[in-house]
Amino acid sequence: MIASENERPPMASDQVFRPYPPRADGPWRLCVAPMMDWTDRHCRYFHRLLAPHARLYTEMVHAHAVLRGDRARLLGFDPAEHPVALQLGGSEPALLAEVARIGADFGYDEINLNVGCPSDRVQAGRFGACLMREPGLVADCVAAMRDAVPGTVPVTVKCRIGVDEQDEDAGFLAFVERVAAAGCRVFLVHARKAWLKGLSPKENREIPPLNHPRVHRLKRERPDLVVVANGGIASVEGALAALVHVDGVMIGRAAYHEPWLLAELEQALCGTKPPTREAVLAALAPYAARVIAGGGRLHHVVRHVVGLYQGRHGARAFRRVLSEGAQRPGADWRVVEAALAALRDGLPEAA
Repeated sequence: MIASENERPPMASDQVFRPYPPRADGPWRLCVAPMMDWTDRHCRYFHRLLAPHARLYTEMVHAHAVLRGDRARLLGFDPAEHPVALQLGGSEPALLAEVARIGADFGYDEINLNVGCPSDRVQAGRFGACLMREPGLVADCVAAMRDAVPGTVPVTVKCRIGVDEQDEDAGFLAFVERVAAAGCRVFLVHARKAWLKGLSPKENREIPPLNHPRVHRLKRERPDLVVVANGGIASVEGALAALVHVDGVMIGRAAYHEPWLLAELEQALCGTKPPTREAVLAALAPYAARVIAGGGRLHHVVRHVVGLYQGRHGARAFRRVLSEGAQRPGADWRVVEAALAALRDGLPEAA
């Protein structure tokens, strides 16, 4: 049975590595998780407006896609997104090294290897979470990628605490130590196992129990490494509690569904006074105009914004007007202005 956070009394050593309250003293203090179909360049631009100091991550891009596909579309990003990391999928050291070099040439601040995605498609391609079973191969990939990029561009790993019946204690530490020996200094750890058979990717985000104490213990076991906790952290209080034990927190779906959480975290962790929601939208308007002028659609940008007023009066009307209006041909920023008017008027959903 996995112990809950409350079953272990606080230890004096828990306070050694990071003081409480935490300081904004590390580049991985606040991270936004890579999320397929969500954290595209438009989402990242929006998140940067909310959290100027957060570290942003791309959706996972397979190394083969970068070599064979439209690199400008797959890898392009706005300079405002810095610091931004490119997350790669793959398991061929030479291929990953070549693509890591391409990513560094594009200007990414970090190259991250996905060792956590549990989907069937990913398993069939021998990458993602199934690589937890092959620490030697992950180490080879990391070593090759590090050799291919400048020393100023870190190569990092996002992983789970194990898969299937793997030992979450000795097995997980052995994985980290093998990969760290290859030169990885930063581990972003989803505090759940992945069950590769019988659970969907969505279920793998919810059913395997969280074991954050195991992630905290990794920092005590390897204080020389940067350890970032991911999974189930959905509030400022949860982030502050985690940062007693680790170097950083990575926020995923909570930041997407309730993006204002990023502004609250930015203020709590970095001391940055947040703008108003309206000011964030005003700053997003010129960007949306550029996207539309370049052949994109308003929907591509504002689909990431629909949760901005989550929990506020009129939020339902805002979401409805924005979601429906942005899909229409020729939609422009006037749709957002109409959504804000609906928010202010508190229109019922059926209106």
